[in-house]
Amino acid sequence: MHLQISLGQPERNIPDSYDAVFIGAGHNSLASALHLAASGWKVAVFEQAAVAGGAVKSGAYTLPGFQHDWAAMNLSLFAGSPFMKVYGTELIQHGLEFAPVSNPFASVFLDGTWCGVSTDASATRARIAELSPADAATWTRLTEGFASEAPHLFGLLGARMKLRALAYFVFKTLRAKGLAGTLDMGQFLLQSPRQWLMQSFESPKVQAMLGAWGMHLDFAPDVAGGALFPYLEGMAGQAFGMVLGKGGSDTIMRALVAAIEARGGRIETGQTVTRILHTSDKASGIVLADGREIAARRAVIANVAPRALPRLTGTTSDFDARLTAFAHAPGTMMIHLALSDLPDWKAGNDLKSYAYV
Repeated sequence: MHLQISLGQPERNIPDSYDAVFIGAGHNSLASALHLAASGWKVAVFEQAAVAGGAVKSGAYTLPGFQHDWAAMNLSLFAGSPFMKVYGTELIQHGLEFAPVSNPFASVFLDGTWCGVSTDASATRARIAELSPADAATWTRLTEGFASEAPHLFGLLGARMKLRALAYFVFKTLRAKGLAGTLDMGQFLLQSPRQWLMQSFESPKVQAMLGAWGMHLDFAPDVAGGALFPYLEGMAGQAFGMVLGKGGSDTIMRALVAAIEARGGRIETGQTVTRILHTSDKASGIVLADGREIAARRAVIANVAPRALPRLTGTTSDFDARLTAFAHAPGTMMIHLALSDLPDWKAGNDLKSYAYV
């Protein structure tokens, strides 16, 4: 009798299994993955790029030895977020380092003048007053009102995008500001940067200095809903300064990746997701370009552009069909320069102390 025993490798198509599977490794995915991992979930993140981070990456994109932030540089919102309050100590243990800045931003003009925002409120007001006394008075009024407006605005930005949460936000705002104040806030939130800036300030230079911060947040001058960001960046920059990443903005990404892996999570880069699997009309996993199937017991979380979802899920409804027609706002361009020193600004050496010019 001849007995043959074969101990082969496991079937390749037996899926890995996780509680939650993430598509995309930008900061939203990684923050979500860390939160779920801290709650006891087994998580995995799959990213088609070679490096995790999305728009928050750093590298030598010009010459060796010159470290550039690929896109995002200002980390103030992350540094002041509820997420950072909960996980800040853990992220710092995994290498997160911030570099606070007291002179956040300024704009230089062709006639050799400039205007900027710093944490010295009197100095900021004086610079604006040189351009327009009326605008300096407006700036003072906005500054004095920021402490009362900030809880409502940051509350909205932090609210869940569900009807119940938004209704509660409106209710709280009505109680605090009354009907007229709530309507004024609603009108402001719907305005474009250009509308609000031209309505609020008379100097084109003040308008330009603040208007740049709509574009930094990808709101072109005439895009509705963008007025909030020139206001917030101006007021918050003066009140709190700005936070950059020490060694590059990717300090938050490296810390997030390390924290997730320390909690047993898995992050794979260079992996393209080709399909989201469904079982009984519920997302149940993903398929990678190499053929692997990854099962998700509780959630598949796709942080991708809207037009990518129909490719992953298939077009099965009017809603899915409309996703394919989704139009992005105007694009953003960035040019990286390797310089031997800070620029010698004709408008004045003070500009060398500003993070953004």
